[in-house]
Amino acid sequence: MPSNPALLAFALCLITLAVNLQAPLYITYADLSGQGATATAVAFSGYVLGVLPVLLALGGLADRIGRRPLILAALLLSMLATLLMLLAPSLQTLGMARLCLGLGTGLASATATAYMGELMGADSSARAANWVTASTSLGFGLGAALTSLFLLRGPSLTPGSFHLQLALAAVALALVWRLPDPRPTQRSAMLRLPGYPTGSVVYGLAILLAWACVGLVIALLPGILRQHGLSAWSGFSTFCVISCGLLFQPLARRMACAKATLLGLGILPCSYALLAWGADRGQLGAVLLGAVAASSACYGFIYLGGLAAVSQLAGSEKTRGSAGFFLLAYLGFSVPVIFTGVLSDQLGPRVALLAFGGVLVLGCAAVALALVLSARASPLAQSC
Repeated sequence: MPSNPALLAFALCLITLAVNLQAPLYITYADLSGQGATATAVAFSGYVLGVLPVLLALGGLADRIGRRPLILAALLLSMLATLLMLLAPSLQTLGMARLCLGLGTGLASATATAYMGELMGADSSARAANWVTASTSLGFGLGAALTSLFLLRGPSLTPGSFHLQLALAAVALALVWRLPDPRPTQRSAMLRLPGYPTGSVVYGLAILLAWACVGLVIALLPGILRQHGLSAWSGFSTFCVISCGLLFQPLARRMACAKATLLGLGILPCSYALLAWGADRGQLGAVLLGAVAASSACYGFIYLGGLAAVSQLAGSEKTRGSAGFFLLAYLGFSVPVIFTGVLSDQLGPRVALLAFGGVLVLGCAAVALALVLSARASPLAQSC
């Protein structure tokens, strides 16, 4: 029988696996609805509309009702989203499914690290965070890759990956039901607004830029790749831009937080340039290589470096500091993608890719400069 932490990690992987399960079919849903890149980006951003209310207003929910109920609710929401796409595949349904997925991910994120630490025992906060980071990073990318694998066998609106997610999530539901909930419930303030301790905003801006790149790959790249007959492979680009970041996390942990974040900011525009060139020219190898390189920044150096830095700067207000960090991350995940989708519809995908790239280069340069100045003023003592 797997250990309790392994059961929770399995559940977190299934919750996040559902999030990008439909990504390779975005362009198909858009065609069915007679819509373009803008509508696709808006439907994609329904996920953030689900995450933000939890992040902003329900920070104390886990203390009031316990850890396990939130994980169970997140699993049920992931299954509901998948079921919706099986029963009524369309861009409108995708928006509703993404909203459910955002709510579920928000609920799981609100308690996952704390719950994992309680299951592991005392003095295991760093190990618990590593398990949560690894299981969720794998899940976010694996769902899209699984759907692409099934689509390589032939086009379908109901690929086998959807049924697989439902079956595995049902197993996870039964396993989590048996988990203990070590911490007793308590009355606490439900509203815990995100906070920005001195020196932390620059790290939030870094993850905003990084996750904007990830959002573009997930939401808009399938339509660009379709022009070259490669849309069935878009799920692998999603897997590469998210899950391959795991390979770089051990290196990021050995670096100072500011140095890790700066390295990520240097890698990000270069990797995007390779990825965008590959997408425009129909070079699948360049797309995948650029996605892996981008992942090293988005889910490796910037993600771990920034989150660890915010945790150190926040002191006793770690929960609010982390919420502030993820608020900027999810804004990056949605708003730039919508604007890029509008540009793609109005001026074409090549202009949209170039415009996004120009803003990304300027943004990375500005944030890197601000980070250097901030690090000189108040250097952090610890590594990631």
